[in-house]
Amino acid sequence: MRLSTKSRFAVTAMIDIALQGNAGPISLADIGLRHKISVSYLEQLFSKLRQHRLVESTRGPGGGYSLSRASESISVADIIAAVEAPSDLSGKEETRLARQEGSGEWMTQELWAALNAKMVEHMQSISLRHLASEQRAKGVKIEAKPSKRGVYAVPKSKPVYSTVPNSVFALGGSLMGSH
Repeated sequence: MRLSTKSRFAVTAMIDIALQGNAGPISLADIGLRHKISVSYLEQLFSKLRQHRLVESTRGPGGGYSLSRASESISVADIIAAVEAPSDLSGKEETRLARQEGSGEWMTQELWAALNAKMVEHMQSISLRHLASEQRAKGVKIEAKPSKRGVYAVPKSKPVYSTVPNSVFALGGSLMGSH
């Protein structure tokens, strides 16, 4: 399992959505603003998250992304596996190639494989719900933007009445009349 900036951003964005709860779809623009991540980068990540059925999208005004299943059933390992490209070579294939190339990598292959297995096991034990709960306990609050759904009447402004002359001629007339 690879851990990269891509993984970190994906987990951060998923925590953001989990913190929103049932507030409806969350736009990538909102997530990007809150966490300073470009929207185009988020689009790439969420395309992969959607393909792995971790999020679902809603199109149109007020659209965005929401979790496709309960946050307790999504693990950190699920998120990372969705956004990181799988290795093209299996572990046995990598070991065979390392031996052929004469590098000493095959000597420590079992160590790294065991470490990776422990890391995956640990990541699978951490749910998205747990991460969101930790953030709430720290006092992190995501401000919900008012939804832009529906048609709202614009409040009418009251007319402003003025006693000031509204033209050059009226100004001239008022100055001439005061002498």
